[in-house]
Amino acid sequence: MSTIWKPSVTVAAIIERQNRFLMVEEDTPDGVRINQPAGHLEPKESLEQAVIRETLEETAYEFQPAALVGTYLSTFVSPSSGETVTYLRFAFTGEAGALTDRPLDHGIRAARWMSYAEILNCEHQHRSPLVLQCIDDYLRGKRAPLSLLFTHPSAL
Repeated sequence: MSTIWKPSVTVAAIIERQNRFLMVEEDTPDGVRINQPAGHLEPKESLEQAVIRETLEETAYEFQPAALVGTYLSTFVSPSSGETVTYLRFAFTGEAGALTDRPLDHGIRAARWMSYAEILNCEHQHRSPLVLQCIDDYLRGKRAPLSLLFTHPSAL
């Protein structure tokens, strides 16, 4: 019997305001970690819908994606479970909108605006190496138009 391999599809928001990035501090099976607002693509949603939803759920900020920063394929071994997991991450940039009064998702301790130096200083706490890679690509000016993404209506 063969096993079906499939990566976990995730989205992340790279949001900069006044030289600070919107980050989340979250509880994970591997302890407290720092990440961008990020999460899994859910059934019946586009990648853009997923990143808007995840940003709102994890930070209480509305978000409007403007460009794709990059697509990342990465495999990790979880320190807590020893399980190998593959992620296909789509990182978006755009503007943070209004801060709503909704509670943050379960497991999210705080949403914080952090400088690049602060993010570098806590690299040992990053959820994955993709956290810094996405920010570095953003700072290098990597952008692709959202028109490159297509969601067939049958997927929604």
